[in-house]
Amino acid sequence: MTVYDFSATDIRGKEVPLSEYRGYVLLIVNTASKCGFTPQFEELEDLYKEYKDKQFMVLGFPCNQFGNQEPGKEEEISEFCQLNYGVSFPMFSKVDVNGDDTHPLFEYLKENAKGLLGSKAVKWNFTKFLVDRNGEVVERFASATSPSKMKNDIEKLL
Repeated sequence: MTVYDFSATDIRGKEVPLSEYRGYVLLIVNTASKCGFTPQFEELEDLYKEYKDKQFMVLGFPCNQFGNQEPGKEEEISEFCQLNYGVSFPMFSKVDVNGDDTHPLFEYLKENAKGLLGSKAVKWNFTKFLVDRNGEVVERFASATSPSKMKNDIEKLL
């Protein structure tokens, strides 16, 4: 099993098989519009623009499980991301990353890239999962890890 075996609903309500990204290096991020880490959208967009021609893609998954920091509807989230950060990478509908309603993709990501001390739970918004061209999870990065600090890890996979 790889990330390509999953699908997700994009922010406009269309079901997207992640197999559409086969052959890409992916950075999958749970996001929030009202979080202290929200300015990372700018760096995520910069990474996307810098590497998109080398088959790199950022996939954003809004999540409202941490401090009610993503209370808006999909249309509001999309507008916020575009107006404030110029986000042009794919954004998806809100998902749960922990608990009984965890999106299956995040169950897979957490199982294949555990956090600190082997923890599976996502601790906060802007946890980042790096996926290689074969759809295999390579690494998990904490919320506080600046996307620009991940360049070397991304370049190794490109």
